[in-house]
Amino acid sequence: MHLSGSAHIPSAMQRLLVTRFHLLLLTVTLALTGVGFFRIPENFAFPAHWSGSAADWLWPRHALLVAPLVQLALMTAFFLLGRLLTKNHYAKTQHIFDPALTLIMTVVAASQLGLLLTGIGSDLDFIRVTGFGLGAALFLLGVVLFEAERHTYAGLRMPWPIRTDGAWRLVHRVAGLSFGLAAIGLVALAWLDAGAGALVMGFAAALLLPPTLAGLATLALRSR
Repeated sequence: MHLSGSAHIPSAMQRLLVTRFHLLLLTVTLALTGVGFFRIPENFAFPAHWSGSAADWLWPRHALLVAPLVQLALMTAFFLLGRLLTKNHYAKTQHIFDPALTLIMTVVAASQLGLLLTGIGSDLDFIRVTGFGLGAALFLLGVVLFEAERHTYAGLRMPWPIRTDGAWRLVHRVAGLSFGLAAIGLVALAWLDAGAGALVMGFAAALLLPPTLAGLATLALRSR
């Protein structure tokens, strides 16, 4: 009997966390990079940090290469993660990993757009706009996690179980507070116009530190 379509696809090949939309985001970032190298003078330096009215930290034009490299590294890591997950773990975590990768890649693409606009002399500081937008999104996420009730498929997902309702609630409140504080920090950096360098580092910290703290909390409380 002949089977066609997805029946021939191995189950591991179906567990992909990298989608066409992520490829689209990478394509957009590559396009922004190409336009940047075409439109921005070779000797241009991006003001990455301000001290009073003078820039005391400058990035060369080659800083434009960082964004697509970061996105390629992220897509590679998530692709390998999807291949390593079991079918059960994939079903339980896809709804978290997919939007997480989308959010991070969108922030990277938005930062690249901000550098391009700065390089061509635009008055719109899109990296600051991204800081305000990401801060608002993370604050909302923090509130949702802080108030979350235990659910089979919703909430944080770790390789080890959180055995009790009290531990589950504590972990989610740690995560919620962490995201809330990260959001406040991002908005403060954007409001104070600390510069592209400080904001980009703030983006990385706001997206990586809260999940790390939540993971450490689950590890500490997994036996409770």
